[in-house]
Amino acid sequence: MSLDVTRKETQQPRPPSTSHNGNGVAVLPNMAMTHRLRLNPNTEHNPESYEGLQLEFSPLLFSSLERYLPPPMLSLSRDSKLHYMRDIILRYSPEGERTRVQRHREYRQRIISHYPPLHRELYAMHASNFFVPSFLKAINENKEESFRSIMAEPTVGVFTFEMLQPRFCELLLSEVENFEKWVHETKFRIMRPNTMNKFGAVLDDFGLETMLDKLMEDFIRPISKVFFSDVGGSTLDSHHGFVVEYGIDRDVELGFHVDDSEVTLNVCLGKQFSGGDLFFRGVRCDKHVNTETQSDEILDYSHVPGRAVLHRGRHRHGARATTSGHRVNLLLWCRSSVFRELRKYQKDFSSWCGECQREKKERQHVSIAATKQELLKRERKPAT
Repeated sequence: MSLDVTRKETQQPRPPSTSHNGNGVAVLPNMAMTHRLRLNPNTEHNPESYEGLQLEFSPLLFSSLERYLPPPMLSLSRDSKLHYMRDIILRYSPEGERTRVQRHREYRQRIISHYPPLHRELYAMHASNFFVPSFLKAINENKEESFRSIMAEPTVGVFTFEMLQPRFCELLLSEVENFEKWVHETKFRIMRPNTMNKFGAVLDDFGLETMLDKLMEDFIRPISKVFFSDVGGSTLDSHHGFVVEYGIDRDVELGFHVDDSEVTLNVCLGKQFSGGDLFFRGVRCDKHVNTETQSDEILDYSHVPGRAVLHRGRHRHGARATTSGHRVNLLLWCRSSVFRELRKYQKDFSSWCGECQREKKERQHVSIAATKQELLKRERKPAT
């Protein structure tokens, strides 16, 4: 059975292509040779923090990019490294895309300057008030065995675990309802979360970006480093955070798709509902996104408030119809700009694409069979 898979995405700028030379160095187009990055990071380097600076781009992007600087740059001051990386990024990002980013920043600032938050305690990370103790304990220990002790893995690459306290879910639901009420009363036109959901809200747009950055950096990235290193889990440096709403008078279901993310966190916040199960059908690269599903890739998952699902963005999935009630989910699409750039040079995705893995095994099987045949021919050949 061939599947028609949609890519669910935000209208985010896409970086242009780069070239690379034979010395393991990526060179950005139309750039002086003095401004270049290494293809392979210095994993032992501890990058600077760029938090609190007035930057056009995410501070996490600069921290991730710093490991790819040429070795002589690493010992320079933070300002020197910042200017070097900023110049690269500005050359890397076309003017049209920078303009769109600036307009979105202005749109977001208009909301934040006018919207009155209802629960201000949500706008900064308070881990002990947000997360269940078992999740915090595993994060603090930061070991694979600790993560696995709180997780189930019902199919390869899909992890489920208790994460959010009921009180946090209640407060976030209340905040979203308050924001939607404000939008209705002020007739403010807002952007919806993605190209497939007609209901819901982008949490980053009304002030929760900093808190969600901390969620990704301090809680999701450590887990992703262990389980999703093959898709940039250790270099996650930006996110898209939003809620989606399902019900009879909301979105009812969600078609089969892949996310515009390297790693996706999906947590049900509530409320009372029936139906709405997630279904997963295997991880695929762009080339194989519409290939058949294998029997061992089939998973149906029923949402439980406060319980998280963590998976690769390229893991094909969808949501069945919510048949009654009202379901709201928190989504955090976590992205790695480094992985996205390096992926352009890759030809083999068998470390994470299920179909690439099968093709690679088939090639190996054919090669082994051919070798055996050749050996048998040689044994049968009479001595001369």
